[in-house]
Amino acid sequence: MREDLQLNVALLRRRVPNLTQAAKAFGLRPATVSNLCSGKAPLARAEVRTLVALAMLGGCTLDELVLRGGGAGMMESGIKVLDLFAPLVRNGTMGIIARRDMGQLVIVQELFQRYRQREYATVFWTPGESTDGALDKEIQAVMEYAECTATTLDGIHQLVMTQCRDRDILMAADRRTVLSGGLWALREKLAESGTPPITTILVDTSGEAVDDDAPYGPLDTAIRLDMNLVSRQIFPAVDPVLSMSSLQEGSQLELTHVAVQQRGRKLLRRYRELRALVSAWGLERLSPTDQITYQRGERLEAFLSQPFYVAEQWTKIAGVSVALEDTITGVRKILDGYTDDWPVEKLRYIGRLEP
Repeated sequence: MREDLQLNVALLRRRVPNLTQAAKAFGLRPATVSNLCSGKAPLARAEVRTLVALAMLGGCTLDELVLRGGGAGMMESGIKVLDLFAPLVRNGTMGIIARRDMGQLVIVQELFQRYRQREYATVFWTPGESTDGALDKEIQAVMEYAECTATTLDGIHQLVMTQCRDRDILMAADRRTVLSGGLWALREKLAESGTPPITTILVDTSGEAVDDDAPYGPLDTAIRLDMNLVSRQIFPAVDPVLSMSSLQEGSQLELTHVAVQQRGRKLLRRYRELRALVSAWGLERLSPTDQITYQRGERLEAFLSQPFYVAEQWTKIAGVSVALEDTITGVRKILDGYTDDWPVEKLRYIGRLEP
């Protein structure tokens, strides 16, 4: 089996605050550095001189710069709300907790689309028979974005071992595979044979998981969708307050990322408390400080909406991908009041925050 390599992005960004600009000044192409950091360009294909230059730029050794063994690390998706508040963990498990018709399968489609462009193998372990016509159509739509699909444990195992063996794998599976024990059985079989890292997305097509405390068991990333966001047509309807990741400060996440994440979550939590008051009594009844909090929360909420590639034919808006560095910069500007005079509509369904 090939040796798995991963760039220590957290170390680089801690030591080099504006990495892409610093790389350009150092003689490296910013696009190359960005692609290596996001995983779009496989690290194994990077030129040695590029890695040496990055190590010099970060003031570290090559052993510190290149992580071996396929350990856990952030999988940058280009989706702002996920990357900032609940990043995916490479070789980990993400669960989407939502009721029906909240967009959970659209998120799976979008992630498949994005990671296939980065040469991931995309696998969908489908729930099998269904008598719900609308649900069948949603599942069929996901299957169109998956490279491989199967309905049984043996079928998925065979696909992974034959068609996906030489690439990182992004696999989506229905909750029924957890309840039946099939997912754990698959992991045991794969552990015996040795495979590339498999990152798993768990969904609940029945919509019942939202009522359980731990619907999927232990998760590395828990994504909760918010019906209030759905009702106001703010997508992806990911709850940035309740969605969490196991990635911790000082290991896989840089300090700036964690600081902006915490500030953003605190602002949005207070903003939600104020929404009920504003709906009942109007903005003018709030104190001046709470008015600022409310208005910045409203703008941050709008900025976290994002056009998806898989929805272009319905929304007529081109999908966008936003680098983590740009997401952090944009959110920090909103928190610091840079957009206080902007209309909220200017921040909806955009990519990066333009100057």
